[in-house]
Amino acid sequence: MVVSSEEGTDKIRKVVGFGYWVQGFRCFPWMAVNFFLKDGLRVDSSTLQLLQNSANLPMVAKPLYGVVSDAVYIRGQHRIPYIAFGAFLQAVSWLAIAILSESGISIGTMTLYLLLSNLGASIAEVANDAIVAEAGKQSKSSKNSQPSSSGELQSFFWMASAMGGVLGFLLAGLSIDRFSPQKMFLFYGLLLTVQFFLSIFVQESSLDLHKRTADVGIQEKFTELLVALREPEIAYSITWFAASYAIIPALTGTMFFYQTQYLNIDSSVLGISKVFGQVAMLLWSVIYNRYLKSVTPRKLISAIQVTMAVFMVSDVLFVNRIYRNYMGVPDNFYVVMFSGLSEVLFFIKILPFSILIAKLCPRGCEGSLMAFVMSAIAVAFIVSGYLGVVLASYVGVKGNDFSGFPLALLIQALLTLLPLYWSSCIPDDVKSKTSRKKK
Repeated sequence: MVVSSEEGTDKIRKVVGFGYWVQGFRCFPWMAVNFFLKDGLRVDSSTLQLLQNSANLPMVAKPLYGVVSDAVYIRGQHRIPYIAFGAFLQAVSWLAIAILSESGISIGTMTLYLLLSNLGASIAEVANDAIVAEAGKQSKSSKNSQPSSSGELQSFFWMASAMGGVLGFLLAGLSIDRFSPQKMFLFYGLLLTVQFFLSIFVQESSLDLHKRTADVGIQEKFTELLVALREPEIAYSITWFAASYAIIPALTGTMFFYQTQYLNIDSSVLGISKVFGQVAMLLWSVIYNRYLKSVTPRKLISAIQVTMAVFMVSDVLFVNRIYRNYMGVPDNFYVVMFSGLSEVLFFIKILPFSILIAKLCPRGCEGSLMAFVMSAIAVAFIVSGYLGVVLASYVGVKGNDFSGFPLALLIQALLTLLPLYWSSCIPDDVKSKTSRKKK
């Protein structure tokens, strides 16, 4: 069956877009996990943050999943089967958590299933990212493609993920006080089951992706990945980007406990706050695609890094109660308007960077290189989370004692500005591999 480029792109938008939407909706059960751990299993803020970051360990092996999906075809397909398998692992994990937590579940058992869930999510994300990178590169090499199409697929799927996040956080905020966490876990498990069955009925040939001309083994794919990573533009960019996250001690667990346990912020307010942040991500994809694509990656990513530091300083004023006591700003208003935005700033700069790497990526290793990038970011987030636990302990944050929290936030803001001194590692003028080869 011959599929036109337009039909293939339309099918990719539907199939992969739904996958990104489902992954964006992961915030729905994860918000329930936070409250279940805090209220059901009575863990403290440090344990919560350690568990959150440890559960992301499967993300570290993303390059392996990428190389395997690049090299190993299952019945002539090398992307869709991995999406289906990832959905299957996630569905099993969340359904098991829903069933076991009804009768009582230990932290160890829950961590095990969360690890399995994130393993499935990692595999599905790698396959989705590879399809996007592959389709985007194919559209650039097409004679009928327009220059304006660069980055449009990435922006579309970013929007799909953000829309999933908007609905996920909105429903989570409304459901926490109305339904048990177990029912929320069950709902997401059933949604993943639907994705699994939809995926197994999709033929990859309908996506009009690049076909390999000969069998390529895993070793050859690893070699291609290593060759790509030896290119200075790619190596320096990934190193700087990962370091720009790893150097920042994450204090999300501490902030969650401060808002819910110390300030007694209602779960619905937190949900609305997260929704506000996801809407900002959605708008960001539109704004970037329309107005900011011409801005060099270095300038754009550096500007976002500075904005992150500004929001952290704002959190210092919030925790010191300056907004409330001297400006009359209610805690609920600040949480809704700024807390969600502060969190999504960590993810907003991924969009321009992923488009940068897609341009630099050599043809044939889209899956493995994009997976390596996501793996490096995952490692950076894990290191950041562990550093946040160390920093919170160092300043004396424990139980209901948050007196050292402002100092921790100030240190966090200063460390966020540090990577700007080496921002020259991000290339300023980027041309895709395809255009460079043509020259």
